[in-house]
Amino acid sequence: MLTHTFRHIRGVGARIERRLWAAGIRDWDALIANSRRLPPTLADRLVPETERSVERLAAGDAAWFAQRLPASEHWRLFPEFRHAVAYLDIETTGMGGPDDYITAVAIYDGSTVHTYIQGENLFDFRDDIDRYALLVTYNGKCFDLPFIRNYFGHPMRHAHIDLRYLLASLGYRGGLKGCERQLGLHRGELDGVDGYLAVLLWWDYLNNGNRRALETLLAYNTLDVVNLEALMVTAYNLKVAATPFGAERQLPLPEPPPLPYEPDPEAIARVKTLAGWGA
Repeated sequence: MLTHTFRHIRGVGARIERRLWAAGIRDWDALIANSRRLPPTLADRLVPETERSVERLAAGDAAWFAQRLPASEHWRLFPEFRHAVAYLDIETTGMGGPDDYITAVAIYDGSTVHTYIQGENLFDFRDDIDRYALLVTYNGKCFDLPFIRNYFGHPMRHAHIDLRYLLASLGYRGGLKGCERQLGLHRGELDGVDGYLAVLLWWDYLNNGNRRALETLLAYNTLDVVNLEALMVTAYNLKVAATPFGAERQLPLPEPPPLPYEPDPEAIARVKTLAGWGA
């Protein structure tokens, strides 16, 4: 979809873009080849920026496009940068107070899950995240990315698609788990585990050496990022369906990979008891 996009060019809004599409100028190549059909003042503005766009896409510069596209249109980056995407989620001890810290980070690149654990390999994340051009999160704009910047001192200047806002624009709200349910994703043994219980799982591991609690926390964290891919593809297909390119640009839903961690029902029951659930 990115190569059909002109919204990143200054002065081009939805109306001008639709007029270009309706005139048969459906992508960058068509604009460059048919620039003489455009009013000279418009051609003088569009052609150099379109040629530059071709160069920046060839260079893999997702951030260049993200800086120029409206945030509501960042979904258009997805197919062209899917090979360099990181579905990202963090677990923490709280909402970002002075004593809160990151307990685990999960990254899924579409084939492999990578996990980073406090006290083990957590700070490898700072180097590894820069392998990716595009981040996909749920509520990462407000939570994950600011927390990462403060905790690691990493600028996190990647292009970023926040599914919280993308899904809301399609009518799906209710948090990550609520959106998953509405779109037919199920969590199995992790159904009902939320961010609060994830904190308790960490404290059970830290204070009591309960390795099964840590494994369950990591299972929860990795399921979050794996499900982000299915949500991203679904949201992209719904968005592109509203364009003239809907039929030709649909993406197949991904097959989820085997998860590297298994949740432990006893560990979940234990922290639910600690939380007073069912008391």
